[in-house]
Amino acid sequence: MKAITKREFKAYFTSPIGYVFIAVILALYGYYFFQVLMLRSSSFISSVYATMFVWGMMFIPILTMRTFSEEMKNKTDQALLTAPVGVTAIAAGKFLASFAVFAIAMTATLIPVLIIGFFSAPSWPVILGNYLGSLLYGAAMIAIGTYISSLTQSQLVAAISTFGISILLLVIDQLTSLVTDDFTVKIINWLSFTTRYQPFTKGILSISSIVFFLSVIAVFIFLTARRIENKRWR
Repeated sequence: MKAITKREFKAYFTSPIGYVFIAVILALYGYYFFQVLMLRSSSFISSVYATMFVWGMMFIPILTMRTFSEEMKNKTDQALLTAPVGVTAIAAGKFLASFAVFAIAMTATLIPVLIIGFFSAPSWPVILGNYLGSLLYGAAMIAIGTYISSLTQSQLVAAISTFGISILLLVIDQLTSLVTDDFTVKIINWLSFTTRYQPFTKGILSISSIVFFLSVIAVFIFLTARRIENKRWR
């Protein structure tokens, strides 16, 4: 798994994708943090993360669209399928490489917060909660995107499909206003990524939300591994 992760991580930076993803994320964060400086109040930092949370979820398909689709299109997946590596290691390695790029971008966003902290008193529990929540939400979306990429040779189809699911998960909790059945409402709230993410934005360490996101990651890594195994046997 370590070899797969290292190989995939390097691939992000031998092409422009890794640089572009990190640069765009940091540029947008920089713009919103500049507005915080102009407003002269660290209380608006949480608003930056709330705004960038949506942007971040929109950019994740850029990371995941190439994980398997590119290899299938170029027929280089044959070497991967015949390598003496377990299917779970392949799926987890691909996931970890994408997540590492995302984590680098998210961690770098803390630099402006640290600078602002030198001359103000930001709410660190709220900031770190937003940071941790974004990492968990992003990791779950990356696992989903990696699985979708394993289903198609087209990077465009993989990106659009992941983008569509990302949008659905962002707004699914709004469907509760259209449903009258209490059981259905509970199911929607249970599935809602946004509902699971909300406690972190308030600086609350929600164990149930952490378990939920980790479970989603595990399920989609498992599904990706089964997809690889199916292709390997064929």
